[in-house]
Amino acid sequence: MKVVIASDHGGVHIRKEIMSLLEEMKVEYVDLGCECEGSVDYPDYAVPAAEMVVKGEVDRGILICGTGIGMSISANKVKGIRCALVHDVFSAKETRKHNNTNMLAMGERVIGGGLAKEIVKTWLTTDFEGGRHANRINKIAEYENK
Repeated sequence: MKVVIASDHGGVHIRKEIMSLLEEMKVEYVDLGCECEGSVDYPDYAVPAAEMVVKGEVDRGILICGTGIGMSISANKVKGIRCALVHDVFSAKETRKHNNTNMLAMGERVIGGGLAKEIVKTWLTTDFEGGRHANRINKIAEYENK
């Protein structure tokens, strides 16, 4: 598996913790930054990451900003992205099992590094169940393709 990870200024610290986790899990990743704590615009990081997922350059993407909201909104504007804003382990598992999410967004100002790592670990290791859930995902794709 290969993932892309990106943050704005509000998610720099947790992004670095997650990169360490990815290394421990032996998950290949592409880091799109940012490397600063000064204000930057989250769409400048979320959209390129989402485009990498859609183009198949990576399998999934992880986004972090202050709340996760701006990153998730931006990513979900890219056709083919199903980005979930998650701040608990249960939701991380369910969003993979039932929604086949290909991107995960979190907020550094909402959760700490330990919980963020548990969320990522769960999200990366949970498979899509398919079945009745696949029908729902297909309906989303059909709408996107209108």
